[in-house]
Amino acid sequence: MGAAGKPRLYWKLEWLIDSYSEMADEKKSWMRRRVEGAIRGGLTRTYDTIKVDPGRFLMQLRVAHGLPLATFQGVYTLPMERLDDVAESVIRGGMKLAAAEGAGFGLGGILTIVPDLGILSAITMRTIQKLSLVYGFELNTDDEIAELWIAAASAAGVDISRELLEKEVINRFVPRVIQRIAVQAGAEVVEKWTGRLIPIASSAIGCALNYYFVRAWGERARAHFRAKHVEARLRFAQEQGQLPGAASAMLPS
Repeated sequence: MGAAGKPRLYWKLEWLIDSYSEMADEKKSWMRRRVEGAIRGGLTRTYDTIKVDPGRFLMQLRVAHGLPLATFQGVYTLPMERLDDVAESVIRGGMKLAAAEGAGFGLGGILTIVPDLGILSAITMRTIQKLSLVYGFELNTDDEIAELWIAAASAAGVDISRELLEKEVINRFVPRVIQRIAVQAGAEVVEKWTGRLIPIASSAIGCALNYYFVRAWGERARAHFRAKHVEARLRFAQEQGQLPGAASAMLPS
């Protein structure tokens, strides 16, 4: 019997449980660091090298969606319903691509979760970039680039109020936001993606998780850009109304 009157077997069992818990925590910590690194790398590569080409995407909006646009500023004259339909199509496209990628990488189970997350992060970020363009934000200025990453942070559920002080210094602002997104998303992934440990089941699980990951982030980013678009559309209408001769031009003849 132990000092507290408990059988020796009890203490051994308690020691084993504690040891297993410590090992599980260490494994989760290791996995979380790997996941954060993969997400951070995917987001950074998208920002640096594989961002969406606005000119090509504008052509796609004309040809594939039939939008009569000469420039992205033209979206402010189109019905909101048409923009919302295109945004929904963009999100669905990202979801399908992410699902196919998740199914392929999922066959490897835990061995492929890190490269999978790097690619998934890039797919998600490109989807968010396209949503930005659909609602008229061209990413030509530092303010528009900052707004893109604010939307990405919002989609990830990250509060970046502290980083907003550096919004004007885009080269410092973006890396800090990427790091915050990676930490938040990494915690979510480690908690929810345990099914990827089983190779046979992980293909279907990876497909479903990637699909819903892009859908959730895409919907939140769309809500952010849509709200900003409505504000910009109101400002545009007010500016048009203040132009000399605009009031008389609006009167019935």
